[in-house]
Amino acid sequence: MIKILITGGAGNVGGALACHFVQKGYQVVVADNLITGSLHNLPQGYDNFTFVKCDVNRYTDLSAVMFRFNFDYVFHYAALVGVARTLDNPISVLEDIEGIKNILMLSKNTGVKRIFYSSSSEVYGEPVEFPQNEHTTPLNSRLPYAIVKNVGEAFFKSYHKEFGLEFTIFRFFNTYGPKQSNDFVVSKFLSAALKNQDITIFGDGGQTRTFCYIDDNIEATTKIFEESLYINEVINIGNSKEMTVFELAKKVISITCSSSAIVHLEALKEGDMTRRQPDNSKMLRVLNRNLLTIEEGISKVLELKHHVSIHKHSLNVVPA
Repeated sequence: MIKILITGGAGNVGGALACHFVQKGYQVVVADNLITGSLHNLPQGYDNFTFVKCDVNRYTDLSAVMFRFNFDYVFHYAALVGVARTLDNPISVLEDIEGIKNILMLSKNTGVKRIFYSSSSEVYGEPVEFPQNEHTTPLNSRLPYAIVKNVGEAFFKSYHKEFGLEFTIFRFFNTYGPKQSNDFVVSKFLSAALKNQDITIFGDGGQTRTFCYIDDNIEATTKIFEESLYINEVINIGNSKEMTVFELAKKVISITCSSSAIVHLEALKEGDMTRRQPDNSKMLRVLNRNLLTIEEGISKVLELKHHVSIHKHSLNVVPA
């Protein structure tokens, strides 16, 4: 049985990937310190799944896991995430470089065949070209989070050059889904709208983003893994349909039939880039279909949240 390690696997994307792989019959181990992840995101009741609470930035923690299981593949998704959190804790962000080095060294020494690294759209920094292409757009990393992701990419490329360790780098753009925490814009807006609370926006809301539904992300990355695509390459994973944050807020209010008001806060001093739009042509070739629209994705999130709510309610019913 193929053995896969997912670091940061209790997060939104890592947890969805873990659930998908477990259901396909792979032996999956998730390593996560649960600072931003949640046990609710993990597979439940599977014999081919193991969760280990540990800090991959600590060599002793990670080595104990990797020498025990001798993994075939690693998905290194562990990182401190969230704009506010990463701006407030720059030293903690920089410590993630140790986790990258640990993963690479231990993978090289334990026979891992290929590592998949979660980089970020943030490596592009303030955009200079649209759409943002993996090979033609200059990296403009300035903030600690973006710098660490950029440094991580350099480490993976260097380990391949010196030791032949194969990699694929995913540059993730905004990915949302039903299990995403309210630290992120779609889930934050939905949570407020469903409670008819104010939806807050930094600045005028004219900054653009693109929004990729979690199933599109998981299907693309899984196919890249299983079909041995884009080996030792970089690929953008995200939707290319741009939308302003203000437009997103209005759309969420409309879809949820909410009475929420949109409230503008002072613009962030740093970290809130003006535009994001990936060249996702590689991803579209992998999927051979269009991605879900934001309307379709939000509807799926609301359906799943409603189903979970009913399920939780039913568990509390005590028969007479």
